[in-house]
Amino acid sequence: MSPIKTINLLIYTSISLYKQFLYYENVCINKTYILCALKLYNMFMEKNKKPLNNIKVLDLTHMLSGPYGSMILADLGCEVIKIEPPQKGEGTRRLLENDPDYSHNGMGAYFYTLNRNKKSVAIDLKNKKGIEIFYKLVSKADVVLSNFSAGVTKKLKIDFDVLKEINPKIITCTVSGFGETGPNFQRPAFDQIAQALGGGMSITGLSAKDPMRAGIPIGDLGGGMFAVMGIQAAIISRNETGTGQHVDISMLDCQISMLNYMATMHTMSGIIPEPIGNSHFVHMPYDTFLTKDYPIVIAAVGDQFWQRLLKIFKDPELKNPVYEKAFERQKDKEKIAAIMQKELSEETSQHWLHELEKESVPCARVNNLEQAINDEQIQYRKMVVDVPHPEGGSVKVPGNPIKLSSITDEQFTSPPLLGEHTKEILEDWLDFKDEELIELDKQQIIDIKK
Repeated sequence: MSPIKTINLLIYTSISLYKQFLYYENVCINKTYILCALKLYNMFMEKNKKPLNNIKVLDLTHMLSGPYGSMILADLGCEVIKIEPPQKGEGTRRLLENDPDYSHNGMGAYFYTLNRNKKSVAIDLKNKKGIEIFYKLVSKADVVLSNFSAGVTKKLKIDFDVLKEINPKIITCTVSGFGETGPNFQRPAFDQIAQALGGGMSITGLSAKDPMRAGIPIGDLGGGMFAVMGIQAAIISRNETGTGQHVDISMLDCQISMLNYMATMHTMSGIIPEPIGNSHFVHMPYDTFLTKDYPIVIAAVGDQFWQRLLKIFKDPELKNPVYEKAFERQKDKEKIAAIMQKELSEETSQHWLHELEKESVPCARVNNLEQAINDEQIQYRKMVVDVPHPEGGSVKVPGNPIKLSSITDEQFTSPPLLGEHTKEILEDWLDFKDEELIELDKQQIIDIKK
């Protein structure tokens, strides 16, 4: 075997390498290269061992909130098995799949971004044999994550009460708009519904008459992130108790949690806050300002920055001793902002950022997406990574923001084709034979990528 082939073997899992070893042993070919490859692979995996690499997750999620959560779990090392309907797959596969700008090799940006490091197993959960296969997988799994509409898990008989009888250690997690209890839990919800009901939209934008959602889908993303926290807490609890539990995540609950001190200020005072754009109700200046080219942000959180700003801005009105305290600056916020804006519009963003940074005043250019992903800090921390497509090429996507000192060379695998791993998982987890899988595939109970 050539050295090139030996190197190629490094891309196999250790199981695949072991199977290769057995094959070459049977045909009496020199096994040295394969044994070396297996040793190198295991050394690499041990050096870059992720904290959750012994956790098996059955991922029933679709769209955004659930897949974002399972993506984080996969990035942290979980073996995430994406359970999808045969033939069509989960709904996000169809989004933008043929868009000339937002797809690659028939895979749209949504699916591509959210499904790295996962495996796809296609099973019909509405079929009796299909649900029996799923139950067998549950017996081997640690976590079942879903974000169906309210009542669907019970209808499909895949809710916690059913699954814990199959596997008492199973942890189930559901992400839904309103959770699984309360007077309105059955209402349908998407990201903007959660943002609207959660109060955040009422304090975003420039006017109470024109509420505005956040530019990123924080309703969905918040649900996914809190799901990961809940699952990890349940795993730690299971290590002590030996039993699993159910994690119930409401996107609306998450939005209320993220209101944080804003909600507490309202309950203390009874005052209903309104949008104030990019400014702040305590700190001043804390806002967006226009320059000759790009907008910038100045965030003077604390009176210590005011004296530094006076070295930069020359208008004598700003030197009024009354303005030394933020409380007094708030009273003349519009006047002070107008004075600063007049000076800032006379030079470029680069000029002002240099002056502000020289005085250690917190500041930043308001980046567009191209500027953001090409920022040297972002690039250095590998927050834009190449993720390969299973049929060739690659796409740059946001990286993993959780930087662990034990991981020196983080790798990302392709988002899976539909049913790409059905055969592998059913053989490795459940010892299915080829003839069984072929028959199940013919009956469209499972889908095996050809």
